Amino acid sequence: MGNVRLFFLLMSLASLLFLVAGLFRPWLLLWWEDVQNRRKVIKVYGTAALVSYAVYWGLCFWG
Repeated sequence: MGNVRLFFLLMSLASLLFLVAGLFRPWLLLWWEDVQNRRKVIKVYGTAALVSYAVYWGLCFWG
């Protein structure tokens, strides 16, 4: 169970890092999209960071 928690923690940290990088250069992280703007970066990587961090704390609480 510890490995799963660590995975979600690292995933949330990576998403947060990509979120910060995408705020400076959105095209770097959203190259597959037709429109690359900061709002999409926040939606994609912000949601991934929040969800994975919530799962991490959920596993800490219930696991």
